[in-house]
Amino acid sequence: MAANDTRSIASLLMILNFAMYVTLLGLGGWAMNRAIDEGFIIGQSLQLPEHFSPINFPMGNAATGFFVTFALIAGVVGVASTFAGFDFIRSWNSDNRAGSASAAVIAWALTLLAMGFAWKEIQLNGRNAALRTMEALSIILSFTQFLYTVVLYG
Repeated sequence: MAANDTRSIASLLMILNFAMYVTLLGLGGWAMNRAIDEGFIIGQSLQLPEHFSPINFPMGNAATGFFVTFALIAGVVGVASTFAGFDFIRSWNSDNRAGSASAAVIAWALTLLAMGFAWKEIQLNGRNAALRTMEALSIILSFTQFLYTVVLYG
């Protein structure tokens, strides 16, 4: 594969991943905001329930809090990896390759972690359309981020 072909594929995957990570961040931010606004609020005279969890979300199921938290982390690191990738693709020299490739690997690993919680959330059922979209994005991103990483190392 010629260098220009590799550069074009890396650019396409980088733009695609950036758009999906930003969408994942938007949906995750909405879910986190809703959990904070509508979560469990306790007064001074009340006691915490026996099985209270600080990652308790008013929508979804028991895996939702973990999934949203790790999807937000994966989204932030994924966006940062596209910035590093942009710097490498712009210059296309070996000096920037290691930094952008390692950032891509870290983003991919965190995306795989979020995808694992997405699968658990799918298994438990009881989620809304926004959470289903986040699950689909994390599963698709785990594949496209892997391809992007392979292209950067290639």
